[in-house]
Amino acid sequence: MPMLNPAHPGEIVRECMEDESWTVAECASRLRVSRVALSRLLNGRAGVSPTMALERIGWSNADHWIRMQGSYGLAQARLRESAA
Repeated sequence: MPMLNPAHPGEIVRECMEDESWTVAECASRLRVSRVALSRLLNGRAGVSPTMALERIGWSNADHWIRMQGSYGLAQARLRESAA
């Protein structure tokens, strides 16, 4: 059964960064993305894309992150549908 309100992947990335004691700038550099792109993800204004290589720094694999993003998006669509 799917989760009703899964966390945005950015929340999980933020927790991983805190575990590593990385700043946004340091994590963005390691991911080879801009600080702005990472900040948008962390603040829920953007999703994980196939090109954001979180697996490059050892945080699971791309399939996991894309499934997580898909689950979040589907849950949000269902919430909007039920509110309408």
